[in-house]
Amino acid sequence: MGTETDDGVRVLGIEGTAWAASAALYDSATGTVEIETEAYLPESGGIHPREAAEHMAEQIPTVVERILDRARETTDSDPPVDCVAFSRGPGLGPCLRLAGTSARALAQRLDVPLVGVNHMVAHLEIGRHLSGFDSPVCLNASGANAHILGYRDGRYRVLGETMDTGVGNAIDKFTRHVGWSHPGGPKVEEAAKDGQYVDLPYVVKGMDFSFSGIMSAAKQAYDAGTPVEDICCGLQETIFAMLTEVSERALALTGSDELVLGGGVGQNDRLQSMLTSMCDQRGASFFAPEDRFLRDNAGMIAVLGAKMYGAGDTVSIEASAVDSDFRPDEVPVTWRGSESAVRRTMDELVQGAESQVRFEDGRVVKRRHERAYRHPALDERLRRERTRTEARLTSQARRAGVPTPVVRDIDTAESTLTLQYVGDSDLRDGLTEQRVRAVARQLATLHGAGFVHGDPTTRNVRVDGDTVFLIDFGLGYYSDDPEDYAMDLHVLGQSLGGTDDDADRLREASIDAYRNVGDDNVVTTLREIEGRGRYQS
Repeated sequence: MGTETDDGVRVLGIEGTAWAASAALYDSATGTVEIETEAYLPESGGIHPREAAEHMAEQIPTVVERILDRARETTDSDPPVDCVAFSRGPGLGPCLRLAGTSARALAQRLDVPLVGVNHMVAHLEIGRHLSGFDSPVCLNASGANAHILGYRDGRYRVLGETMDTGVGNAIDKFTRHVGWSHPGGPKVEEAAKDGQYVDLPYVVKGMDFSFSGIMSAAKQAYDAGTPVEDICCGLQETIFAMLTEVSERALALTGSDELVLGGGVGQNDRLQSMLTSMCDQRGASFFAPEDRFLRDNAGMIAVLGAKMYGAGDTVSIEASAVDSDFRPDEVPVTWRGSESAVRRTMDELVQGAESQVRFEDGRVVKRRHERAYRHPALDERLRRERTRTEARLTSQARRAGVPTPVVRDIDTAESTLTLQYVGDSDLRDGLTEQRVRAVARQLATLHGAGFVHGDPTTRNVRVDGDTVFLIDFGLGYYSDDPEDYAMDLHVLGQSLGGTDDDADRLREASIDAYRNVGDDNVVTTLREIEGRGRYQS
């Protein structure tokens, strides 16, 4: 395993995943990053792959030559850079191939090594590099992508992701509906300043999230005559609250107290203010790079390329094929050690993702405090609904035969529950295959009773010897849809990936245990969910 050492490295980076024809020069000795970008802006609608590829073919040679000239002006060395780095994916296939061809030709021309960079990991690493954070959780919010990443055992694990489309693409679908040109995000941000909040669907499942319902509702509201400024306000308040909530859940799961933001949508001031507020409220540190590093750019490709080059992670011309579905969790992180996020031990007061838990005389008092980042009306609705849902489904699960705490008292006005204290520790701190199998069987029992847990992470399971207790049913709901049941298993699997070095074995054990007592159609649906390739542009 390599270490992060790139002193004195000069890297020419090339970015060409979708709309940005970009080249950059990074000099690690001085820390300077110079970027040249020619953006593709469609005349109407969203990004047209053929037009984007034509833009890349015309502009990549131009920006590369500009940066190469600058590299020659700033050194007497020949060649003027130590390596060429390029974005291998994810992205639009035709654009990626053009960028890759340019990078290979340049590396051969200069006779220097070639480095293939994952575009989404670069979004994360530029934030970690500039912030100086050790092991942050990363929220990537870009046009074609939306996910939460955390580092563990040599890879970036996907802790949560969109179940349908990227956040920027989702917003663009609404703006195209109202006749606004691409990109839609800045126009929504501007219109929202004059709008009043309107209620829209809020869909969070564990650390996964969905935008399809909110987009359909926004279009319907517009067609029904709701002022577009009000819809834009509701869109921002809802979508960005969802992203902030799942970011806080990831911090709580991993024990990290550092969060970085990546992706073009991250330029939105309201999103940044929500993330700042959330981190301030829980005592975490937050960092957002300057805008030029948030939107697609070759600077982040060059910086990560330098780290990979320093670790000896280069690629031959023959093995440098691009991958339009290149997931960040497929990348061996050779430039870092194997450390993971620091875990905090449980004490008398525990700060979860949206609540504080206090232990009193063998009881647990759980209060959902106001989240300052959310719009007050949205925050009040969610806290009230989730408190009631948790009380109801915790008791119903117990009646179905699943070990859960006894609900002692509920105060919906204060969003407070008093429950029986159960277990010696969280499953996160006592993972075994036997316990994971037991959780899967309990999920099958819930599904047989017609509802889902909604958030079965390793922090929402308590253990006492061989007995496991499901807790925190606040995101649960009634359903007879196999996809909803499969999402329970998916959330469990993601949380295993964020908390254990042997997650693949444990994940397969959970699926096997579920299959033995549950509906095999759910397992089939789970495989479909896992194979959807949500990182496509």
